[in-house]
Amino acid sequence: MPTPSRSRSSRPLPPILLLILAAAAAPAIAQQDVQQRPITRPGCPDKCGSISIPFPFGLMPGCFRDGFEITCDHSFDPPRAFLAEPDTNRITVTEHDESPLSDDPLLPYTNANTSSRPIELVDVSVVNSQARVYGPITSGCSTNSTSYKVQDTAMSLGSLGLTTTATPFAVSEALNVVVGVGWKVGVTAGGSTYTSSTSTAVACTSELAGGRLDDAWNGSCAGRGCCEGALRQDQEYSYGPVTDVAPALGLVDTNDLWKTSPCSYAMVVEKSGGYNFSTADLYGDRTLPGRFPRGVPVVLDFAIVGDAACPAKGQRPPPDYACVSNNSYCVNGTVGTAGYALSYVCKCAEHYEGNPYIVNGCQDIDECKFPDLYYCSSNGICKNRLGGYDCPCKPGTKGDGKLGQCVEKFPLVAKVIVGTTGCIFVIVVIIFLVLLHKEKRKTREFYEKNGGPTLERAKIIKLFKKEELVPILKKRNLIGKGGFGKVYKGNIGNELVAVKKPIKGNLLEKEQFANEVIIQSQVIHRNIVRLIGCCLEVDTPLLVYEFLSNGSLDDILHSDRKKPLNLDIRLSIAAESADGLAYMHSKTNTKILHGDVKPANILLDDKFVAKISDFGISRLIAREQQHTRYVIGDKSYMDPVYLQSGLLTEKSDVYSFGVVLLELISRKKATHSDNNSLVNGFLEAHSRGARATELFDNEIAVAEDLELLQNLAEMAVECLNLLVDQRPNMTDIAHRLFKMNQSRHS
Repeated sequence: MPTPSRSRSSRPLPPILLLILAAAAAPAIAQQDVQQRPITRPGCPDKCGSISIPFPFGLMPGCFRDGFEITCDHSFDPPRAFLAEPDTNRITVTEHDESPLSDDPLLPYTNANTSSRPIELVDVSVVNSQARVYGPITSGCSTNSTSYKVQDTAMSLGSLGLTTTATPFAVSEALNVVVGVGWKVGVTAGGSTYTSSTSTAVACTSELAGGRLDDAWNGSCAGRGCCEGALRQDQEYSYGPVTDVAPALGLVDTNDLWKTSPCSYAMVVEKSGGYNFSTADLYGDRTLPGRFPRGVPVVLDFAIVGDAACPAKGQRPPPDYACVSNNSYCVNGTVGTAGYALSYVCKCAEHYEGNPYIVNGCQDIDECKFPDLYYCSSNGICKNRLGGYDCPCKPGTKGDGKLGQCVEKFPLVAKVIVGTTGCIFVIVVIIFLVLLHKEKRKTREFYEKNGGPTLERAKIIKLFKKEELVPILKKRNLIGKGGFGKVYKGNIGNELVAVKKPIKGNLLEKEQFANEVIIQSQVIHRNIVRLIGCCLEVDTPLLVYEFLSNGSLDDILHSDRKKPLNLDIRLSIAAESADGLAYMHSKTNTKILHGDVKPANILLDDKFVAKISDFGISRLIAREQQHTRYVIGDKSYMDPVYLQSGLLTEKSDVYSFGVVLLELISRKKATHSDNNSLVNGFLEAHSRGARATELFDNEIAVAEDLELLQNLAEMAVECLNLLVDQRPNMTDIAHRLFKMNQSRHS
């Protein structure tokens, strides 16, 4: 086997600082505990970038014990953490040429270039007394079939030379391995010249017979393309902790695959997940170091070193004793240069977690939050306490809940009482089921009476369950009421709707009601409120309409919520309302009369688009003929002819719309109680042939708009004509208003 290539010169250069990733390793309990506990001394920073720095490690004087200083390099983003004292804790890299067939013994030293850098910290686990760092990768890459460019690396913890200076760190033999990568290569862990801390014997060899690179397998380090070995090979001649490693390569004399697979690698790396072999690492120039630019993870053991070990039971601890937290204890360690120094680590007592190196660092674990780790019977009650937990059995049982031995202790009298109570409960349940059955039967009767089967067959409107709408019918949700019933606001799922509850006894029944609902559901117009569905499972069917956020025109004109309205918006509202009424009168298969046209029944969306509501309710009123038995609606807007005769026609809606027009241009409310002074005022002005300028709303009565306002007033007067036949129809009104509105924007 060829002799491994080694580094033999040392010319330290300024440190090159690398990345930190930190996440203090903690057991499963600590990872699940959301409570943030201190990890370092008061006033000391506990982070370098995103990496936790727990005491005894630290970043500032007074924040670390001797040997545990960390340097945080903020020139990186995020900042990176390094072991301080780069003269003792360092990675050395030596680049040189090498040819196994050369007779020149000085070739490895010719044009050699040596540099060093500090050791970068990955993370720290106080619980495990371990730190992870980025370790170096030794490489040898062919420049031709017999010559190599070698990059030897070494990681040292503590001073070089024969010294008893204690270092708190050692490379973990249990958690690290030596790994070699190459088609034909042998590797060693290397080590200090002055201590036999690691072996110079071959740790493992990798060889692909015949140079068949395809024989290598991803993830396998069984000797084909990748090999793995222990840190020490000759245990008989090795002693002390491993404080330095220098992974070295045994290169093949002639590399016949130097163009395809020029490089071989050696490294000491964390055994579990530190390196996963990829066949791609066999190809190309320095591919593996390219995948790990900061190095590969290496696990270090750490301990408190010096002249003191754990004090004997009953013995007074030394002045600089590190285990300062209550509920902590000491364990003797093996870390120390050449094994001469005493060392120990600190642990939190059972049922405690945290940092034993700081005051009050070990905190009680709430075992009840982790039932998978701390068993308590399902018949027990978990109770946390300092230093443990209890699991008493539930009332009515006895035993030990921790052992799962809770058994019943129920006396006969109690069983009799419970049995009697159970019988009573069964009777109550039976009564409840009987009442529930009756309620369901009653609901079905209402459903059929209100034409449910007809609407169900039509499949054009949503039929709501009683449970969906009844919660909305509460006083706090009431938003309006009129001659036909009350209106409530509520949510069905994510949709805001208006639920109308008509006056009981005023609606048609069975197929007549169902047919009228079908007609309304087919009325789809941008200026008519959409009927979403209905509920037939109650005595008086409930109607569900779309909800409009700006409320009614009456609110906007007259209530405390009234808002400024310019003439353009008012004219648009008038034109859109007229268009909706015209559509109902003449453009549907079945003529639909409104019967209660007023500002309260003209709703506005968030852009003040007008929509007619309560349309067609008159068609749902029970009737034996065209005349109603009694007049329903707001008399302030009602056609006097309809009021006297009970005969509702489309011209009745025209009259009511005329009153709405007057309210739009005057912002005065029509009231039946004062003989409707609003209507009479405009009619008197018209009869005199005078302009009604003084009756217009001051907000819109500007000189350039007076003619338009007068035209609107005259249109309203036409609608108010007591001679029904001389009133215009809604189609004509809508057309004229549309032209007025169009001329305003032309």
